[in-house]
Amino acid sequence: MPGDALAEAALARPRAGNAEAFRELTEPHRRELQVHCYRILGSLQDAEDLVQETLFAAWRGLEAFEGRSSLRAWLYRIATNRCLDTLRARSRRPREVDAMNEPPAPTRRTEPVWLEPYPDVLLEDLPDRSPGPAARYEARESIELAFIVALQHLPARQRAALVLRDVLGFRAAEVADMLDTGEASVKGALQRARAALEARLPAADRDRASRPNSASERQLVGRFADAVEAGDVDGMVSLLTDDAWVTMPPQPLEYQGHEAIAALLRYNEARRGPLRVVPTRANAQPAFGCYLPDTRTGTARAYAIMVLTLEGDRISAITWFAGNSVFPHFGLPATLRV
Repeated sequence: MPGDALAEAALARPRAGNAEAFRELTEPHRRELQVHCYRILGSLQDAEDLVQETLFAAWRGLEAFEGRSSLRAWLYRIATNRCLDTLRARSRRPREVDAMNEPPAPTRRTEPVWLEPYPDVLLEDLPDRSPGPAARYEARESIELAFIVALQHLPARQRAALVLRDVLGFRAAEVADMLDTGEASVKGALQRARAALEARLPAADRDRASRPNSASERQLVGRFADAVEAGDVDGMVSLLTDDAWVTMPPQPLEYQGHEAIAALLRYNEARRGPLRVVPTRANAQPAFGCYLPDTRTGTARAYAIMVLTLEGDRISAITWFAGNSVFPHFGLPATLRV
């Protein structure tokens, strides 16, 4: 059967109102759409909501789908524009960051970045689609925290254009159609976005060798976990690169270097004591679910997610996500026995 006829046959039952047929048609795209929305929004929970909105809009608008693009491209068009609407709404809604109580002096202050970690367990059923020769970034690199953080600093339409073109590999004409603009506008947005992204992702960092789940990685992460549970600040700091960073989105405070990070870690130890940690993975990086022990109840409650960035045999960055709202997505329990 010719391709167009095959597409029409696949659309016939959903257009006739068969919800199960529509689910079968769109389910293979659900996870990749969630990752796409996460890249643009930086929020797993917002991404989940946007995928639901996208599929509902597709169901409502299926009769108008003319098949001039692939179904996948059409779904990406809907999802991208829903994300842009969400970002516009965010910009009109003031958001406040809870101030830390007399923290150590930071190395620098930045604009708040609203960000959540993305569980690797949700990447396991991601369709294995080659993005094509137009893509500039590998799938794993484009989900790592450094890349996601850099994206959040781009204007919304630049962010969307770069993800559609350089991560997913859509042609410039397809991106222009998705964003309801011209190819010249897309190329200009891409040029500015690429320059800004490269400034935040130096080539040396992008070319860094990665060894996910290797024996050396597990050993390094295990030593760090032991130091965290022992409250051993010196032990934690000894595993960092000299120029390591600690960031705590959306807190605007950032700490670099052994002295500044040690001061921050001692401040935290004095406030709450040692943590219990459970290994996990986030954004294709080693991570921990962190739990705060309560000696009165003999339990430890879900407290934060900590993500590590590795460089050689050291840790080059620690990203701390306070709160426990994403723990269920990681398959992590709400409490531990201690």
